[in-house]
Amino acid sequence: MTETDRPRRVVDAHIHLWDPANTQWYPYLARPPEGGGGDPSRMFRSFDVQTYRSESKAWNVEKFVNVAAATGLNSIEETIELNRTAAANGGPHGIVGGLPPTDSVAEAVDFLDRQMAAPLFRGVRPMGAKRDLVPDPEILRALKDRDLVFDLMAFAGELRTAAEALARVDADADAPQVVIEHTGWPQSGSAEEFAVWKEGMRALADLGPHVACKLSGLAMPLQTMDRSALAPWIEFAIETFGTDRCLFASNFPVDATYGTYDDLYETFSAVTSGLDHAARDQLFAGTAERIYRL
Repeated sequence: MTETDRPRRVVDAHIHLWDPANTQWYPYLARPPEGGGGDPSRMFRSFDVQTYRSESKAWNVEKFVNVAAATGLNSIEETIELNRTAAANGGPHGIVGGLPPTDSVAEAVDFLDRQMAAPLFRGVRPMGAKRDLVPDPEILRALKDRDLVFDLMAFAGELRTAAEALARVDADADAPQVVIEHTGWPQSGSAEEFAVWKEGMRALADLGPHVACKLSGLAMPLQTMDRSALAPWIEFAIETFGTDRCLFASNFPVDATYGTYDDLYETFSAVTSGLDHAARDQLFAGTAERIYRL
């Protein structure tokens, strides 16, 4: 593939800036697992803006979004700290913070408002071992009122249940923008998983334009960045949601376990090579810019 075949610009909607030395925030990065596929050291390493820029330099990344990775309540402090250092470091340009488990709606809203003090704060993902697929309707309404995005973390077998929960919320009045993380979090590349995943993705797409899909996170369950493996999932998602509701993201350094940034974006570019410029710009940049207000 030549450079002229590549998208003209990239807005990366999902990366993790982290330092494994901060064991309070990232205890799970203290030691790479033994065995398994790929190269775990590519994930279990310090990943800062300079490293990200070096690895993505061939793709004209204009902006990128950091997504919460610090555990529990630490994810709130992570938002504040990344916002504080963003200007000096050259990013991130938007932050998806954390929504730790709470005992009350009031506590959850307080977590949102604490992060609202960070001008780059754009939304939340659930952070904690105890997680509801979809927050209480009052919390969803609080997200809507604050123009915040809810990043949905649901495995393929949970997508239909999540769709049913979101369907109980008035899409126009009470539902925030929802972004399905990691292409619906399939757990394997099996035919059975693919069938369940497709059913759930259709259910979520049918909810309407306030639900979008982040095309990311496939390298880990599929254990490859090869076009032949990723293409069926990406193509179905784009067909189901449309290019104006899909957005590419790297999930680096997590997906780096199975290849380089160039490997991943070469695959994204190859899979979408038949689309016109406007559609590709939505997938690689425009949809992320709109949804995360970048």
